[in-house]
Amino acid sequence: MGRQPILNGLEEVVGYELLFRSPKSIATATIECPVQATSRVMLDVISSFGIREMLGDLPGYINVDAEMLLSDAIQLLPSDVIGLELLEDVVITPAIVARCRDLKAQGYQLVLDDHRYGPQYEELYDGLVDIIKMDMITTPLDDQYREVELFKRYPVKLLAEKVDSRHVYLRCRKMGFELFQGYFFARPSLVKKARLANSSSTFFQLMQQLSRDADINEIEQTFKQSPALTYKLLLLVNSVSFSIREKIRTVRHAIMQVGRQHLKRWVQLAIFADDGGLGVHNPLLEMAAVRAAFMEELARLELSKTRLLRYAQPDECFMLGTLSVLKDVCEIGTDDMRKNLNLSDDLVGALVAHEGDLGTMLCLAEMIEQLEFEEAEQCLGRLGVSPDLVLDCQKKAYSWRNSLV
Repeated sequence: MGRQPILNGLEEVVGYELLFRSPKSIATATIECPVQATSRVMLDVISSFGIREMLGDLPGYINVDAEMLLSDAIQLLPSDVIGLELLEDVVITPAIVARCRDLKAQGYQLVLDDHRYGPQYEELYDGLVDIIKMDMITTPLDDQYREVELFKRYPVKLLAEKVDSRHVYLRCRKMGFELFQGYFFARPSLVKKARLANSSSTFFQLMQQLSRDADINEIEQTFKQSPALTYKLLLLVNSVSFSIREKIRTVRHAIMQVGRQHLKRWVQLAIFADDGGLGVHNPLLEMAAVRAAFMEELARLELSKTRLLRYAQPDECFMLGTLSVLKDVCEIGTDDMRKNLNLSDDLVGALVAHEGDLGTMLCLAEMIEQLEFEEAEQCLGRLGVSPDLVLDCQKKAYSWRNSLV
């Protein structure tokens, strides 16, 4: 399943577009009979993935063609969680309008995908459709300005899709778009200038754990829930004098190197020095948490058909997933990773050049995030990993991310 975030004007994740794939292939969705396929896919999502497990408290949106829209299978999906995106090739007929009116009355959110203004959609604009998505790449700039003005007459929200740079994002926001989607938001460049901060509640949680001498597993989980906190931990490890400086491989290793006394003093200072926080719907946290958890779960698999990933350990994969996002956000150079963070050569090689088993895991996670399903499927084939196992890892990663809210 592909899951691409949708953001608001505050750059917070407020929903996801879900892209379904066949259990036999993550690169394509083979459909022989649309109605049967819809029924089968919807049932799989409800019973296998678990919609709320995938989405948490946020809504999800799926693409539907005319036949899917008219089928009863659509109503397998809960109207308070799933919105329906009408594909651009859906021909507006009285039957389609009546079906939209019926679904709207049942509580479904309706979206026009990759849409251009047209008078034939008048009935949908005026109270049936909630969101209109405009493609920022295929729609000429002059048409964007003209159509935004036309849509202002209707009770709809405008979503800019395929936003690929901060310049385009800021222009769209100024034009009147309220929602945004695109590779720009799925990559760390969105938050390059964001402060690497943590909420006070996380520090207080750590303080309580350290005060009652909590088990290291509990402390480790608190760090894992915060990518920024993990990065600061690595800096702390290398600011404390050790008789023997070991290369850091995992979060647990870093905690043990610092020691509880140093860690307690650092947390006390951090509570007073805290300058804000990363919200639970921040795209940086979203990307880092899901990537790290997905790679960790993938490394747990018993890959009997391949020897390529035998050296990729779950804890190292989690650390790599977190750092791979923060590396770009904090503009951490290779020298900094080797000297200031004192990372192992395996981690540095994976971060810098996708080298080794760890680098293969990172490359695979990035391909799936960027919806490059064909490339990902080829990689999985070489590794002997079935799509079913990948979907299971995705499910666990999304579920873990949602547990942080």
